[in-house]
Amino acid sequence: MQALFDAVNAICAKIQIVSNWFWDFPCNLDWYGSIPILGNFSLAIILLVGTGIYFTFRLHFVQVHNFIFAVKVLMQRNHTRNGISSLTAFLLSTAMRVGPGNILGVTGAISIGGPGALFWMWVSAFFGMATSFAESTLSQICKEKRDNEYVGGLPFYARKLLNDSAAAGVALSMLYIVYALLCFPAQGFNTISAVGAIAGKISGVNIPTNSSLYWISFAVLIVITAVISFGGIKKVTKVTDRIVPVMAVIYVLTVIALTVGNIDRIPLFFSSVFTQAFAPDAVFGGAFGLALSQGIKRGLMSNEAGQGTITMPAAAAEVSHPCEQGCVQALGVFLDTIVICTLTGFVVIMGSMWLTADANAWFELGKLDKFLASCGALTGGNDMLYSVVTLLVSVCFGLFAFTCLLGFMSFTEMCANRISSKASFINAIRVLCLIVISFGVITNIAGMDLGALWELSDFANILMVYCNLPLQYIGFKYVLRAWKHFEKNDGTPFTSEIAGLQLPVWDALAKEHKNEYHH
Repeated sequence: MQALFDAVNAICAKIQIVSNWFWDFPCNLDWYGSIPILGNFSLAIILLVGTGIYFTFRLHFVQVHNFIFAVKVLMQRNHTRNGISSLTAFLLSTAMRVGPGNILGVTGAISIGGPGALFWMWVSAFFGMATSFAESTLSQICKEKRDNEYVGGLPFYARKLLNDSAAAGVALSMLYIVYALLCFPAQGFNTISAVGAIAGKISGVNIPTNSSLYWISFAVLIVITAVISFGGIKKVTKVTDRIVPVMAVIYVLTVIALTVGNIDRIPLFFSSVFTQAFAPDAVFGGAFGLALSQGIKRGLMSNEAGQGTITMPAAAAEVSHPCEQGCVQALGVFLDTIVICTLTGFVVIMGSMWLTADANAWFELGKLDKFLASCGALTGGNDMLYSVVTLLVSVCFGLFAFTCLLGFMSFTEMCANRISSKASFINAIRVLCLIVISFGVITNIAGMDLGALWELSDFANILMVYCNLPLQYIGFKYVLRAWKHFEKNDGTPFTSEIAGLQLPVWDALAKEHKNEYHH
């Protein structure tokens, strides 16, 4: 087993080198890196932020203009006949967005790039909201109906936009499945880690990872995941509808309580974020580019705007116009980064462990331990309060990982449907997912940490970005037509004629609307 873990670590380490090259290119070239200001912006950052800026202006700041509208859509309790509701789709996508990365990613970004990294997360999230609107609207435009459910997303609009190329749809479906398989081990690892941490806090005993508790938890996790995922997307959404609001509320209230207890440190938080966005402290290397790249990279890993990985639930929603769900999904980026990630930033920056005598020891800790140590700095030495906080954080961390795992399972199934809708194929994909999840759990039980494995998601993310963003530009004219029709608000249904693209689903909905009107 040790030999297997070592081999996986070695492979991951090599992939990490490639991943870093793609993320840093062309800043890693001397001639480009020496260019003032521009030399700090990699191609990936220019593409991600540049696309968000472009869409923001072309769509007249849609993320601001339709913010309240998106909230109103979420408040509606509409009955759905085929797809899922806007709220359910929002919660399913939030299950994916709000994951362990909201704690680990933000903590890691700040510990490497300094507090200023959070500022660049905000910037990327603001413009990323427009990108999310565009890709989610495009996903709705190109959705298909199968077995009384709507399916769509990146593989589906890729096929539609590339001259109905079946090969393009299959290729991007396979890419997403590989992306998910690379991320599953970490979610399994994190879920079981949280179970052990919770049990340890309750019992007051440090429980070994190879104990019966971990093995039983492993079995329960796989069984529960199998039962839910084999029930299809509607079964998954029944779970995420209940868990996502609970975990979000627990985390928000926990951090707010810590913040209120340290209200005198709030000025430190804001001054650190804004002053170090352009000039990080020497302890973080003092490099503007590092704060920038960490903020953009971790912001993407958290809210996934521009990746195309959150487009599947957007397509599954049953709405009266494609832009409705586009507005809702843009709101998801706001919740994930501007709210949840900022709360994590509050804890880490207000704790400012790098300014204490324990700074060197803090930098050596793992990301979760860094966050918990920052929590400890805000509890004023109260051991009871610290125990309660770490218990609540562990519960949230476990729920973040579990719901993220369920989201990956359902999205992987949607992509598998693009390849083949045969039950045997779909079930084979589900089983493969469970096997890969098991690998992550067993890694934890064996007491191993696959180090570079966590960096694989960076590589998977950048691959998805380079595949998805060109499609966004190809399909933007259809998004623009849909948006103009939506803004006109003249009561006419959205159809193929308006989009300039053959859309059987929307034509059928328009026909139903017409028949209902005449009756």
